[in-house]
Formats: sequence, C-alpha cells, structure tokens
Amino acid sequence: MDGRVTSVTHMDGIFAASVTDGDAATGCTVVVCPRGATAGVDVRGGAPATRETDLLRPEESVGVLHAVVLSGGSAYGLAAACGVAEELERRSIGLDVGVGVVPIVSSACLFDLGCGRADVRPDASFGAEATRRALCGAEEALETGNVGAGAGCTVGKLAGMGRAMKSGLGEGVSQRGALVCGAIAAVNAVGNVIDPRSGRTIAGALSEGHDAILDVDAAMDAAAGREPLLRTNTTISCVTTNARLTKAQATKVAQMAADAYAHAINPTHTPLDGDTVFVMATGEVEASVETVGYLATGALEQAIVSAVRDAPSAHGYPSAREFA
Repeated sequence: MDGRVTSVTHMDGIFAASVTDGDAATGCTVVVCPRGATAGVDVRGGAPATRETDLLRPEESVGVLHAVVLSGGSAYGLAAACGVAEELERRSIGLDVGVGVVPIVSSACLFDLGCGRADVRPDASFGAEATRRALCGAEEALETGNVGAGAGCTVGKLAGMGRAMKSGLGEGVSQRGALVCGAIAAVNAVGNVIDPRSGRTIAGALSEGHDAILDVDAAMDAAAGREPLLRTNTTISCVTTNARLTKAQATKVAQMAADAYAHAINPTHTPLDGDTVFVMATGEVEASVETVGYLATGALEQAIVSAVRDAPSAHGYPSAREFA
C-alpha cells in the first residue's frame, strides 16, 4: 500500500458500505474482508446485543472472520447479519466446509428505536444490500454522519432524551509507515462526547434552554432523581488493520482500542450501554501489538469525534455543528 490512507475502504482487502432508512432513522453498516481476517472482540458494555462474539475468543477453532455488521434496531437488528451471510454465500465467500461455504459474520447492534420509527428495523435485506454496495464500491470513501448504523444515534442522554443531541457514524484512520489502522464507530452513548485532542465537550446533554452543552458534572446533577434510560445506548465499532496478528493479539488490540471510548465518551462502559469493539486484521504488515493498539486507539478516537461532528441535526435532535 502506497501513500496515505484516508478511508477504511481504501485499505487493501477491506470493503465497507451502509444502507439507511432516513425516515425511520435506522440502518446498518457492513465491513467485509472476502479473503478472511484474523479477528478479536472486546465487549465492555452492560447491555450488548451481539452475534458470533464467542467464536472470536482465542481458544476457539475458527480462525477467520469475513464480515462485521454494525446495526441499528436493537436486538431486532441482528437479522441484518443473516442477509450479509447469505449474500457472501452467493458469492462463494466463506469458510469451506466441504459441502459449501459458511461465511463467518459477527455483529453488534445499538438501540435507535426512540429516534424515528420504532417499528422499522434493519433486516436481512439491509445486510444483503450493504454487502453488495461494499463489494461493488471499493474506490469510494465511506459516508459518515446520519447513515447506516449511525442513522438513529444520539448522545448526552443523562438528563433525558429531551436534552440529547444527534450523533451518527464516524470514521478515523491512523498510519505509521506501511502500517494502517482504520476505525468505524456508531456512537449512541448515554454520556457526553469529548474531543481528546482539545479536551472540549463537543456533544452531550443540553441545558434546559437547549442553548449550551452541559459538562459531565452538570449533566450528572441534571440526571439526579431521574429514571435511567435502561439498555437504550451503545457505541459499536470495527477496527481494521493490515497488521499480521494472531487471534489473541487481535483480542488485545480490541482491548487497547476500547480505551478510545474512555478518552472520548464520559461516562462510558455503563450498565446502560452495550459497548463493543471488533478488530479485523488482514495480515500484510509485521508490527508489534503495542504499536497496532496505539494506532487503533487513535483511529477509534477520531471515529467517535467524527460521528458527532459529521451528523447534522435530525428528528428534533440538534447537532454539534450548532455549537461549533
């Protein structure tokens, strides 16, 4: 790979695209590695909705992952992964099991039912279409903002949904020489989002007059005595890298990258969130786990910030752009 990489979709062997229902404020985002990636996962949130995460543990026998699906729709959105698997099978992409192929597809979903329409959720048709778009649009940069898994995302919900802000899907890339780490994140956190570079809160719980963003202490004070928004939040992410990693090393990179949540979201990994980080490693470049984890964390920080900065106001929720 020559030169600077500016999008996950520009990485060799990685394809990604989204399908969005803007009126319903939901969708899914698919990351595909047709030849199979070595993968790991870290799940720290208290309310995850996931598929095929146990399979990624280092002690399990399956060594490749063909796709990661980030989806809205809460647990209903897991159906999108079935469409991804079926579309990959049609293209003969998957693990050879003698009588055919079985695509290995992992997924995580977020709760967006309170934004837009609760009765419309990503299903198998969403996943299949996102897969087709990904594999047919390799040269296009991934769209960010109110698209895919980010279509119905909101943040800053400590003081209630009436004082939340719009978020979305974000992307970031970190590179050191030939080593590249990209990250895609759908940010639907209960907490505020902070730019780690400046330390400034860029999205979060609004003041009563909706004319300012509260700092975390003020947001926690505003939350006092309120019923918590149980299991209705989550930040889900996929890190892609061209590093050569084992499953154990990919798992460690996922654990390191999860620190980006702590750097950019406050509070994070709460019982109200289902925070999940996948890692897909394509294996072209030798690098230390420490270096890969460092770059992955930086890319994921960028993706979280991108998710709120790139999302315009929608469905009654103001955006970070209004407070820039």
